[in-house]
Amino acid sequence: MNAPVPTIQARFIEGSTMRHVVVMTLTGALGLMSLFLVDLIDLFFLSMLNQTEVTAAIGYAGTIVFSNLSVSIGTGIAAAALVARNLGAGNAGRARQYATSALLFSLIVSAIITVAIASGSGALLSLLGAQGEAKRLAQVFIWTMTPGYVLITGAVCCSFILRGLGDARRAMYITLSSAIITAMADPVFIFWLGWGIQGAAAATVLGYLVSFGIGLHGVSKVHGFLNPLRLDGLRRDFPAIWAIALPAILTQLATPFANAYVTYEVAPFGDEAVAASAIIGRVIPVAFGMIFVLSGSVGPIIGQNFGAKRYDRVLQTLTDGLIFSAIYTVITSIVLFLFRHEIAEAFNAAGRTVDIVVFFCTFIGISWAFAGAQFVSNAAFNNLGRPNLSTWFNWGKATLGTIPFALMGAHLAGPEGVLAGIALGSVIFGVASVVTAYRIAARSGGA
Repeated sequence: MNAPVPTIQARFIEGSTMRHVVVMTLTGALGLMSLFLVDLIDLFFLSMLNQTEVTAAIGYAGTIVFSNLSVSIGTGIAAAALVARNLGAGNAGRARQYATSALLFSLIVSAIITVAIASGSGALLSLLGAQGEAKRLAQVFIWTMTPGYVLITGAVCCSFILRGLGDARRAMYITLSSAIITAMADPVFIFWLGWGIQGAAAATVLGYLVSFGIGLHGVSKVHGFLNPLRLDGLRRDFPAIWAIALPAILTQLATPFANAYVTYEVAPFGDEAVAASAIIGRVIPVAFGMIFVLSGSVGPIIGQNFGAKRYDRVLQTLTDGLIFSAIYTVITSIVLFLFRHEIAEAFNAAGRTVDIVVFFCTFIGISWAFAGAQFVSNAAFNNLGRPNLSTWFNWGKATLGTIPFALMGAHLAGPEGVLAGIALGSVIFGVASVVTAYRIAARSGGA
């Protein structure tokens, strides 16, 4: 039998929506950025080995590994949306059932993806253009990371469940712990034990194990919001979970697809260009973690208010999220510009690697304001019953907004042109998604 349903109030249907956006985004960013900080920590310590092949290997492997994290975030979005919506409607018991089923769903999907990544890593790396020692090292990293894929998926799902409940602080602890453990274990495994790139992967798995344990404790022990994991419950809740999770997963997979294409496009320019892509790929999530987390942070606020039929607050939350995104991006872009050379030097970059990293920090950072706008729009789509729109916009950006612009940019200006072309595509799709989100939000309240 299930435990008694705890009494939990919907926190976001009262008070300042901007305050909710800021608190959820700040705590969410600290948590989610910590996941990306793990990659940055790995890259920092491995760059101390002064081997371009190792840095390039991390770039190739990271593109593939990120696909699992994208799926984790997609299933987590479904968990948060269903929990928040039912909690806002005053049905805590149904919210807990959805939380349980979503966690089980996440673990099963991640296990399937883990097998696919482990068995197909060689072919996937070849498609990305990896060759020789860089390919071998990338494959070692991926295989060593295998146990961690399911662990981090469970941790992320628990984090999103807590966000749906409004417990942003404990959600932050889950992923923040991963970065702390990895930072402590990396130098031991990489240098003291002499495991190199394999040590970086092992340290990351250890961090994932700790974060999953903390997540389970927060959801099941602190909130009592987890029933026994049973397939019959998943079968009952699968249609509702799948309706949000599938488009959310497809939406999230658009990012690693675009990253993979960028890696493929810069690979012909040599390992120095791929190394620059790896550095940029690790700097972006840390610098713009606030932007990445907006969908997961704004989503529960929209979801609870939508469930409570507070449609005016739905629109206000959408506006507040866009304002927050714009202000943060401008500030971060200025910081990147001021420290553009120091960022390149921190990773022992040389030659063309330095040029490309400095170009990104100088000209491309500001384009993330439009990426942020699209993340906020996705939150509205996912929580207002139109998750398919998130998929269409993200994949539109990953294909029509990336491939032709990257091709033209590469032809005109090499790797720097690739970055500029992708930024232009981001602007176009960011604006289009915002216009659509406002229309959907207005219609949700009968306006």
